[in-house]
Amino acid sequence: MPPPSSWCLSLLLRPNAWHAFAASTFSVLSTACPGQCYKSVVTPRRAGVAIACCWLVSFLVGLTPMFGWNNFNEMQRKALEANSNQTEFTVSCQFENVISMEYMVYFNFFVWVLPPLVLMLLIYLEVFKIIRRQLNKKVASSTTDPEKYYGKELKIAKSLALVLFLFAVSWLPLHMRNCISFFCTSCKTPSALTYIAIFLTHGNSAMNPIVYAFRIKKFRTTFLQIWNQYFCCKLDKNMNNIDNTDIAI
Repeated sequence: MPPPSSWCLSLLLRPNAWHAFAASTFSVLSTACPGQCYKSVVTPRRAGVAIACCWLVSFLVGLTPMFGWNNFNEMQRKALEANSNQTEFTVSCQFENVISMEYMVYFNFFVWVLPPLVLMLLIYLEVFKIIRRQLNKKVASSTTDPEKYYGKELKIAKSLALVLFLFAVSWLPLHMRNCISFFCTSCKTPSALTYIAIFLTHGNSAMNPIVYAFRIKKFRTTFLQIWNQYFCCKLDKNMNNIDNTDIAI
C-alpha cells in the first residue's frame, strides 16, 4: 500500500488537471481571437485569477477527506466490534486504510479528473481544426502573415497537446488501479505496479516545464530570465519586453 506521504504529494500535484484545462482554454482563445483581440480578452490579471481559481478548487477537492470523507469511522467501528472494551485503537496509516475509495473513484476521478481530460481533448481537436482552416485560407489568399501566426499557434498547440498526453499517461494508470481496487475487491494489484503508477503521477509535474522549455522558445527564455533574476541575482533589462501573449499561453 502507498504510504500516507503519497497522499500529501498527490494533493500538491492535484492542480495539474485544472492548470492544463486553463492552458487549453487560453490556447483556444489565442487561436480564435488572434492579435490584439486575444490581448484584450486574456489579460495578465484574468490569467492570474484563472490560475488562482485552479489552485483554490484543487485544494478544496484535495482537502475533502480531512473534512470527514475518510475511513476513520469505519475503522473505529471495526475496532470496537473486535474488542468492545477497547476505548482507543491504533490506525494503520496506509493510503487505502485512511482514504475512502469512493472519494478517489467517484468524486476525484469521475468528477474532477476525467471530465477535464475529455474537455481538453475536445478543445484541442477544435484548436487543430481552426488552425487547419485558417492555414487553408492563407493558401487561398497567398498571404504570408496568417501562415506565420497560425504556424506559431500550431506549434504551441502541439506542445500543449503533448502536455495533455503526458498528463493522461501519468495519471490514468493510478486512477485505473483505484477503479479496479474499488469495483473488484477480490482483485489484487502487484505492489510494483502501484508504486510505478504513483511515481508517474509525481513525475508528471517535472515533465511539464521540460516540455515547455524544449518546445516553446519564449517559455525557455522567460524561465531563464526568472532564474537569473531571482536565483542568480542578475537583472535582465529585456525582462519587461516579453510578449504578454506568449506568457499567457
